Amino acid sequence: MDRFTVSLDEELLTEFDAFLRRKSYSNRSEAVRDILRDRLDADRLERTKAAADAAPFCIASLSYLYDHHTRELARRLTTAQHRHHDLTLSTLHVHLDHETCLEVVILRGPTEAVQDCADGILAETGVRHGKLHLVPVEHDPTDGHHHHHDHDHRHEPT
Repeated sequence: MDRFTVSLDEELLTEFDAFLRRKSYSNRSEAVRDILRDRLDADRLERTKAAADAAPFCIASLSYLYDHHTRELARRLTTAQHRHHDLTLSTLHVHLDHETCLEVVILRGPTEAVQDCADGILAETGVRHGKLHLVPVEHDPTDGHHHHHDHDHRHEPT
């Protein structure tokens, strides 16, 4: 069995220790192993589901909290969004308190590229509580204006 060290701020460690007591874990290592297994299984299911559904394209919302005092984090997040400018439609930035910001990024494009973009952002040091919500679509949402109707119709200006 390998060992590794994890650094946690005092508040997160206190919350984690309370979680251990509520769930009757005998030690931190047991809990970390269970949490890791759970997250890895969820990741495997997310990736398998996208492939099984044959959903090559998606629209998505990526939301995350981060500490804006983390060195160079705001710059790294902006750089990541620019690096994926072809996927990024919009970003909402909210200042929640003196340290914490919320960002919501709207993405669209190939599902695998959107997932990879989100994974990179969520892995940045200082990003917390991130979640990607993928919505599969039938066609490339970046490829013009498509209709899939069984009837003819006209578009009238409103």
